[in-house]
Amino acid sequence: MSVNYAAGLSPYADKGKCGLPEIFDPPEELEQKVWELARLVWRSSNVVFHTGAGISTASGIPDFRGPHGVWTMEERGLAPKFDTTFESARPTRQNVDGLHVRSGFPRNKLAELHGNMFIEECAKCKTQYVRDTVVGTMGLKATGRLCTVAKARGLRACRGELRDTILDWEDSLPERDLALADEASRSADLSITLGTSLQIRPSGNLPLATKRRGGRLVIVNLQPTKHEDKDEDSTAQLNGSTPARSKSEPRSPRMERPDSPASCGPPKRLKAEAVPS
Repeated sequence: MSVNYAAGLSPYADKGKCGLPEIFDPPEELEQKVWELARLVWRSSNVVFHTGAGISTASGIPDFRGPHGVWTMEERGLAPKFDTTFESARPTRQNVDGLHVRSGFPRNKLAELHGNMFIEECAKCKTQYVRDTVVGTMGLKATGRLCTVAKARGLRACRGELRDTILDWEDSLPERDLALADEASRSADLSITLGTSLQIRPSGNLPLATKRRGGRLVIVNLQPTKHEDKDEDSTAQLNGSTPARSKSEPRSPRMERPDSPASCGPPKRLKAEAVPS
């Protein structure tokens, strides 16, 4: 999916820093950091997740700037390698692939900043259609289909032109999704980035809005990001595989479990935004 997506974009010279070395925390250190992150989540009232292509690499879908990423291999004059097709990959998230929506995550709490290959939108009434297959175009182009939503009193269909939602390099971010992501980042007391190098602006700078308002930022990535700093009071770094850390549960006997949900009040407000790495 990332290979097809990258191939459909216009030529662009500056793709950011590619192929940076990966850093792995020692198992015990990483386990301790995961427990600390779990405590942060339970003690926070508003948590935002910023997700990137790195969360799908364990499924065989390459990212973009990793050691074997699409654009890293392109810089070396090589073709990207992948171990699976999108159809057979398990849903572990990857920007533009539509898996956030398919997972059942509420659409009104999800900001897909660079689009969704399975969604087309009416240019007139802005109604969105979620398809079972990719819509077939990229770059906000017409898909060849028309809007079927009935107008007032149901007299006739809108028949507005449907367009894909995938951005090309110079396209502006969708207003609705950017506003949602910005508001969520500003109001959050904890932002967690998963599998993104945070190089693309303005998407990559959204987590900083949480820090500026006194919140915490946790970066989960194998490669360095531009937002790492020595401000340990507000920023933490976990260097580990995102899928493994998301599914596993630390078992260290030296550490207490995070407070249970029952002792922490109502469930936390969770929001997510897809930030391509």
